[in-house]
Amino acid sequence: MTKDRAASDRLVHDPDGGLPRLLEIMARLRDPQGGCPWDLEQDFATIAPYTIEEAYEVADAIERQAWGELKGELGDLLFQAVYHARMAEEAGHFSFGDVTKAIADKMVARHPHVFGTESRDKTAEDQTRDWERMKAAERAGKAEGGVLDGVAAGLPALMRAVKLQNRAARVGFDWPSTDEVIDKITEEARELNDARQTLGEEEIFEEFGDLLFVVANLARHLKIDPEAALRSANAKFTRRFRSIEAALAARGKRPEDSDLAEMDALWNAAKAAEKAEHFA
Repeated sequence: MTKDRAASDRLVHDPDGGLPRLLEIMARLRDPQGGCPWDLEQDFATIAPYTIEEAYEVADAIERQAWGELKGELGDLLFQAVYHARMAEEAGHFSFGDVTKAIADKMVARHPHVFGTESRDKTAEDQTRDWERMKAAERAGKAEGGVLDGVAAGLPALMRAVKLQNRAARVGFDWPSTDEVIDKITEEARELNDARQTLGEEEIFEEFGDLLFVVANLARHLKIDPEAALRSANAKFTRRFRSIEAALAARGKRPEDSDLAEMDALWNAAKAAEKAEHFA
């Protein structure tokens, strides 16, 4: 924090203060002598869930193409990085400047075709392979000896499944085609059904996880982001169910006043209307 309080106040209230202003605001919030009690109580573990939430809100704004909202959501996400860096600086680990230097150094090192002398005659696929090779070299430098080392445990489960599978595939542990993956889904679905009929909750839980894991692998083979696909399916379900609610309201009814047969018919009508609009 700026030692001169008057200078600090000027920076905090300067609309053109940029990143230094944001860093000063964070320092003031964490100032033991006059900061915010809530902010002073926080630590890395308590702030981490907010960081994840803000990242999802950025993704949501992009998914909805809500460009007016995206500016604010990106600011919220940036503030999370500033928050963690401030706590790290207080603990003597590193500063925000160290964070920006680390990412800048990494980007320069990983793009020798842009910032160095390496040929720029590369496809996006070539660059992805080079990127992964450099990441593997970085992991080796960190003494991450196992193929799966370094895949963050805190990632969303579907995303982490794909990353684990990608790592395994690099050393040849992968089905050769999509057909084998679909066969495995059929096998896992059968095992889940068998467990449902003959086994306990723990076994059902395990078999369901196995099925989801293979479905994530199918997404990988199809080059589909399973998180994005599921978000799209959630949005479609929400949209169609709201159509059901609207149609029932026009009949003077609510969903709880209806039954499955009526709602299913309205669902199919909403589905048909969407398809007709899509192909119009």
